[in-house]
Amino acid sequence: MRLKTARWLSAALACAACTSLAREAHAQAQGFAVDQFEPSERGSDWFSVESLDLRGSLRPAVGVVMDGAYRPLVVYAPDGTVERSIVRNQIFAHAGASLVLGDRLRVGFNLPIAVFQDGHAGVVDGVTFAPPATPSIGDLRLGADLRLVGTYGEPFTLALGARFFIPTGQRDNYTGDGAVRLDGRLEIAGDLDIFTYAARAGVEYRNLDASLGGSPIGSQLLFGAAAGLRFFDHALVIGPEVYGATIISNGDAVFATRSTPLDGVLGAHLTFARDFRLGGAVGPGLTRGFGSPVVRWMASLEWAPAYEEVKPPEPAPEPPSDRDKDGIIDDNDACPDVAGIKTDDPKTNGCPPDRDKDGIIDDEDACPDVVGVKTDDPKTNGCPSDRDKDGIVDDVDACPDTPGLKTDDPKTNGCPDPDRDKDGIANDADACPDVAGPTNADPKKNGCPQAYIAAGQIKIRDQVKFATGSAAIVPGKDSQDVLDAVQKILTAHSEIAKLRVEGHTDNVGAAAMNRTLSQHRAESVMKWLVKHGIDAARLTAEGFGPDKPIDDNTTDEGRRNNRRVEFHLVDDGATHSAD
Repeated sequence: MRLKTARWLSAALACAACTSLAREAHAQAQGFAVDQFEPSERGSDWFSVESLDLRGSLRPAVGVVMDGAYRPLVVYAPDGTVERSIVRNQIFAHAGASLVLGDRLRVGFNLPIAVFQDGHAGVVDGVTFAPPATPSIGDLRLGADLRLVGTYGEPFTLALGARFFIPTGQRDNYTGDGAVRLDGRLEIAGDLDIFTYAARAGVEYRNLDASLGGSPIGSQLLFGAAAGLRFFDHALVIGPEVYGATIISNGDAVFATRSTPLDGVLGAHLTFARDFRLGGAVGPGLTRGFGSPVVRWMASLEWAPAYEEVKPPEPAPEPPSDRDKDGIIDDNDACPDVAGIKTDDPKTNGCPPDRDKDGIIDDEDACPDVVGVKTDDPKTNGCPSDRDKDGIVDDVDACPDTPGLKTDDPKTNGCPDPDRDKDGIANDADACPDVAGPTNADPKKNGCPQAYIAAGQIKIRDQVKFATGSAAIVPGKDSQDVLDAVQKILTAHSEIAKLRVEGHTDNVGAAAMNRTLSQHRAESVMKWLVKHGIDAARLTAEGFGPDKPIDDNTTDEGRRNNRRVEFHLVDDGATHSAD
């Protein structure tokens, strides 16, 4: 009994020693992320490459992609045969989600979970690699894609993508590198009728400096492509996909067999119930690169809501047209572009009222109850014709083309008054036809009073006379009559609040001297008026010298006319006429 017990204990110790040695050898092994399959973001029409459906705003997609590989990591004998499968079977469940933002940007994540792994321990270059164990999680991937050109469904869409891998996986379980990974890629996709394609190329940085069987493991060049056909109104996509990588951190490893895993699968995606998608694919590893299996299968289930294009609301049926908004539809409106009133006459229904029926609506008819003619003057439009604009319609105007006065005599009604100011001098010969005055041999003074109000002035027929080179008023009837006439007008028209007496000269002599002389003459006249009863507060005097000639200073007559006194009404809003 004691002998049997000793033997059992020795065997147990030997087993424990073997296990300890195995653990020590396993502890010395350095694994890496073996699975070369990186699923596309949720919502893609492909397993590995992106279809770049970046439409919508806050458009989500959620799903799981199953990935199974047989013999993704093996040790080869010198003759090329498989000596040992370090990783014989790997089955990952890739849980992920994506979100499209602003009709252009997509963000997403993917978490690989190794739900089953097995294999056999193997020794490579004196290092023992233990088989993987399950369950185990891989490196969490965060990604983003930015659409640059084109839109999903068009012949060409271009985007930039980036992936960031957080080292949540385990090297001992071949589910991670134990370090950050980062990649950037250029992506294209497009549709030509039922033909569809996609491709990508990029570079992945791996912070890993390792090797297996003399083949380096590190940063790599990524590539992939897919092409296929769409059926059933794009509900089914079928076609092959090829994806792979090659190590670029070591120049000798670029496109070398062991450092260039390359896979190909034939797959399909079927959209059902509008927002759900099933996928399946299977295919071989095309090279003996680390991570490329003998055979790989994939299956997926996703919820990817269909893109709903925001359409403007359907316009409400338009009511019957009524352009002038008068409540009468255009089909029944005789004047569809002018607001009017409803009538029983189809010829006038919807037209503005026209009481005198002259074709000019009442709103524009200055004489709405009298038949008239159309004119451009709002004051006469629609009124009977009055060609000479004298207020007497042509039908009763004895002089329809010459403005005149209204009289009771049909023979003179509408004809001009031959002597408007009734001073006995016909208008044609009267220099002041609207102000009564005496006859005068001078045609320029005939019919004009000695002083009268016109055009903002007290006009004078004759001039005040001054001694030569002096401001002294020459005594006598001539100057006296002029000044008396001005004084009478100012006395009779108290509404004239201010009168400016202006002195003017010709251009003979120095201008400064002439201005001083004209100022003194204007002041002399002002003093005369004040002396004869005109309030000084109503008067101002100003001399302009030769600055404001009214005639030619090169002739005697012109210079004589320029030597003058003028009387200007200031701040006077009324129109006056002399008695």
